[in-house]
Amino acid sequence: MFKSAENLVEKVVELKRVIKVVKGGKRLKLYACVVVGDGEGGIGVGHAKSVEVAAAIKKAIVIAKKNMVKVDVTEGTILHQVKGKFSASHVMLKPALTGTGIIASSPVRAVCEAVGIRNILTKSLGSNNPANLACATINALKSVRPVAVVAEMRNKPIEYFQRKKREEVAVEHEEKTEGNTQEEPNK
Repeated sequence: MFKSAENLVEKVVELKRVIKVVKGGKRLKLYACVVVGDGEGGIGVGHAKSVEVAAAIKKAIVIAKKNMVKVDVTEGTILHQVKGKFSASHVMLKPALTGTGIIASSPVRAVCEAVGIRNILTKSLGSNNPANLACATINALKSVRPVAVVAEMRNKPIEYFQRKKREEVAVEHEEKTEGNTQEEPNK
């Protein structure tokens, strides 16, 4: 499914020290949470521990590549509002118009950039654990319905949804330009 490994986007979501107390003392390891995406809808998350930073990140990347899933991204955003949950973390994702950018916390931003989303509004609720937020975001993205499915459910052609979005942007642009020309003569 995901063939080319050289054009994958790898983002470190969390890197921290973890200590295990054993009979002889304390064992120190480093924990890494990494998000890997292809920029075209493929996304995976991996967690790993190791004695060194580089080894932990490398292990996490391998695990993330194995766990990659495909999500629906259209024109740099999602089609409709979705909510995702993982453990005590909740994430709400809303589509945004072109030019908005990614309005999100760092774990959610890492997932959105790796999957190829360029315009989105997000809100994280509940726990703000970075690893749980990343997994909640992936769960939310997996629940996005493709355009073809939505069109079939509503008995409308696919062009109806794409045209409607473009017409709304054109109408907003015309309203802004008309508003600017009307204000100038009044001065």
